[in-house]
Amino acid sequence: MNSVILTGRLTRDPRTSYSQGADQTAITRFTLAVNRRFAKEGEPTADFIECVCFKNQAEHASRYYKQGTKIEVRGRIQTGSYINRDGQKVYTTEVVIDEMDFAESKAAADQSRSQAPQAPEPQAAQTPAPAPAPQMTPKQARETGQFMAIPDEVEDFGLPFN
Repeated sequence: MNSVILTGRLTRDPRTSYSQGADQTAITRFTLAVNRRFAKEGEPTADFIECVCFKNQAEHASRYYKQGTKIEVRGRIQTGSYINRDGQKVYTTEVVIDEMDFAESKAAADQSRSQAPQAPEPQAAQTPAPAPAPQMTPKQARETGQFMAIPDEVEDFGLPFN
């Protein structure tokens, strides 16, 4: 099965073009910077993945997505090739998007943008957000971008983190 789910930030504003012919179809392309979970010394900490979407999704992306917007995309990997102007064969790999959504609230996006230029200290120096109250529902936790508190009576042996 060819299935991809990515969460990352746009490296620049999406580029939209339209197909030729009577039925012009919107085609939007953008690059997502996707953080690597683990990076070795001297290796990049993110991958830059080319994405393409069509029709209504392309219009939506060009209208609402801007450089730095954090989004989640679901789709499939597509490979191809073409001959460039120098006569050399060029291979391409991109994610053809089936679904896409914002991955953070507008308030969180605005806050991260406003703090980005003024935040010279590393992220480790930032204090984490306080945990929400235990009575928060999973839906509320997702909507606020916070984690639910885990009751003390839950046994955590066998979990990959302690």
